[in-house]
Amino acid sequence: MTSTQIADVPINRQRLLERFLRYVRVGTSADPTSNTYPSSPEQADLNRILRDELLAMSVTDAHQDENALTWGTIPATNGGGTPTVAVVAHVDTSPDAPGDNVMPQVIESYEGGDIELPSGKMITVATARELEDLVGTTLITTDGTTLLGGDDKAGVAIIMELALTLIENPHLSHGPVKLMFTCDEEIGHGTDKIDLQKLDATVAYTLDSGGEGVLDVETFSADAATVHFTGYNIHPAIAKDRLVNALRGAADFVAALPRDTCTPETTEDREGFIHPHRISGGNGEATVDLILRSFETPQLTEYAKIVRDTADKVVEKTPGLSVDVTIRQQYRNLREGLDKLPESVELAEQAFANLGRECKKTIVRGGTDGSRLTEKGLPTPNLSSGQHNIHSVTEFACLDEMEHAVEHLIELLRLWGEVRS
Repeated sequence: MTSTQIADVPINRQRLLERFLRYVRVGTSADPTSNTYPSSPEQADLNRILRDELLAMSVTDAHQDENALTWGTIPATNGGGTPTVAVVAHVDTSPDAPGDNVMPQVIESYEGGDIELPSGKMITVATARELEDLVGTTLITTDGTTLLGGDDKAGVAIIMELALTLIENPHLSHGPVKLMFTCDEEIGHGTDKIDLQKLDATVAYTLDSGGEGVLDVETFSADAATVHFTGYNIHPAIAKDRLVNALRGAADFVAALPRDTCTPETTEDREGFIHPHRISGGNGEATVDLILRSFETPQLTEYAKIVRDTADKVVEKTPGLSVDVTIRQQYRNLREGLDKLPESVELAEQAFANLGRECKKTIVRGGTDGSRLTEKGLPTPNLSSGQHNIHSVTEFACLDEMEHAVEHLIELLRLWGEVRS
């Protein structure tokens, strides 16, 4: 194993665990129906807690800005003149499952096999094969009525523990480290309020991937589509030859989209899809919301054409029905920006190798804050944070993997500290 600087710096596992348990108990579900930022006030509450904890650690510039984001800096210990590295995690959790009143359950020295939760729900090895590799580790679940929030409070806890470990061990060599905690990542707004000039970093890393040893180097490119049908509503008792049912048009549109290919249910690996995920409205007006995903950005144009053409054909068959199609860019493939700073990936790989750990370079069938930050000009790969079964009441996290993530960051920061700006 290549020499590293962490051999004499054990990570405080108990403190890391207590930190994580403290954070997940603050319900911070993002609200996709809200017009505020952040979309739920509890996100600001958790970021305020993080600010106060950073100040207590002696992070003198720790603050919460007008958008509820929390910032901080760990000064360089290597004399300066090396790149600034930012580490980023989001405090919000998915709205796909209940996120309030989280009751974390700690399983010390997991013995293997299926895990029955207090609610009666099961985390099975059949549906979470990674459990086979986690025997003997410490796992954290919920009682089975809520999600856990390891996505991304595991990342939050890792970064906070990293900060205190660096402060407690000033002999650890590193350049300037910026700490960044965002809101509303789960609903696509995680980077909306980040001032990159203020962050002033050369490279960033999000701690928002599953398991251990993962280095996400590609994500989907993503657009959203809204298809709005307008008909003519009238009382059904007098509707003959007068009612134009927009809801029926929306249903016909969804039914006419590709079914055997190009859907989340039929694709995997590098295959993209068109996904209608919400339909709303009534007879007079109805809306279908869709997401378009592909690892090859030009394919999104093809998907948008399918959406438009399908909507137009529905309108042609329904006299009196009209449609408006809006396509919105969301984020772009991480790869397209990382190629501009190869060291962002190479040094992360080297840090894993120095620790004698496997590195799994992966693609993400989704996006992260790193996708948007990279698109804006700040190369930001995504790293493991020990989260599993995310967005589900069977979600769990692994403390051992979180501890290893802190160690990896310490080594990664050392390597960046050897690069001259």
